[in-house]
Amino acid sequence: MRCSCTSSGSHSVPPGLPLKTRFSLSLLSAACDIVQRRNGTLNRRVVSLLDSKSPPARRPIKGVKSSDVTVDPARKLWFRLFIPTTTATSLPVIVFFHGGGFAFNTPSSKAYNSLCRRLARKLPAVVVSAHYRLTPEYRYPCQYDDCFDVLKFLDRNKDDKLRVLPEIADTSKCFLAGDSAGGNLAHHVAVRACRERFQAIKVAGLVSIQPYFGGEERTDSEIRLANAPLVSVPRTDWGWKAFLPEGANRDHEAVNVSGPNAVDISGLDYPDTIVFVGGYDPIQDWQRRYYEWLRKSRKQAKLIEFPNMFHAFYLFPGGPPESAKSKLIEHIKDFVSSKV
Repeated sequence: MRCSCTSSGSHSVPPGLPLKTRFSLSLLSAACDIVQRRNGTLNRRVVSLLDSKSPPARRPIKGVKSSDVTVDPARKLWFRLFIPTTTATSLPVIVFFHGGGFAFNTPSSKAYNSLCRRLARKLPAVVVSAHYRLTPEYRYPCQYDDCFDVLKFLDRNKDDKLRVLPEIADTSKCFLAGDSAGGNLAHHVAVRACRERFQAIKVAGLVSIQPYFGGEERTDSEIRLANAPLVSVPRTDWGWKAFLPEGANRDHEAVNVSGPNAVDISGLDYPDTIVFVGGYDPIQDWQRRYYEWLRKSRKQAKLIEFPNMFHAFYLFPGGPPESAKSKLIEHIKDFVSSKV
């Protein structure tokens, strides 16, 4: 099923963006180019300086409190837990994986803290925002292992000695969600979850927001929007090279999930999925292929298009029309509600 939310265009940056948003996009793009070294390493010190952080809020802010939970101190594996103040006796659990090309951001990054807080409040839901080891210091499959281990940790939540989720958190109504690289992670964690015998976790659906996929081929959208902000083709090429094992190319199953090396999911109980696409996102063709591949694999999937939006538009305060951000949340809310 397809749904369209605005009209289309053909330049790298949508027309009519406020000057503040254009400046922010340019600044972030320049910062990426500065910290991504040609030898495949990253200037992590500069990255840390540029990554504005938000602390957890143990007292509710706008109806949501948050705390940080350690899963494995040896790996510095943790998540931020968002709990809305509500009279409800049961809420779904959203396990969210943040974006950043596998190399940037954490759940405490200001933009992701704000997004997950909003999800917790608007849906409402208990939100688990998982962190994972970053590239290039840690390559594939570390990120998938970390995120799946967060899910296994939550599965043990029924044990009172390990309980970290509130009583209202219903892990039988669990949703995997992620944006950009987090959308890639959500897919691969979902595949692993299909093969795991959980005790308490039941994955009811998957929310894939502009997922970070690719391949050796240059698609029409990559050619047309090659120099788009944030996710230009040169930056994504650098990101895949920093992420993949030595000698692997972009047709690796982790990257080209619907390509020649794709994992066959036709026989798996893969969760119903909603995929969000932006018309000014260079990797939109890969996202549509993912949606079409899910359908060909006989899985339930819905495609929502925002043709006038760029990659990660929902993370920019005061940027794109608030209506686009609100519609994104509304679509997620409707999807979650339909599965619980």
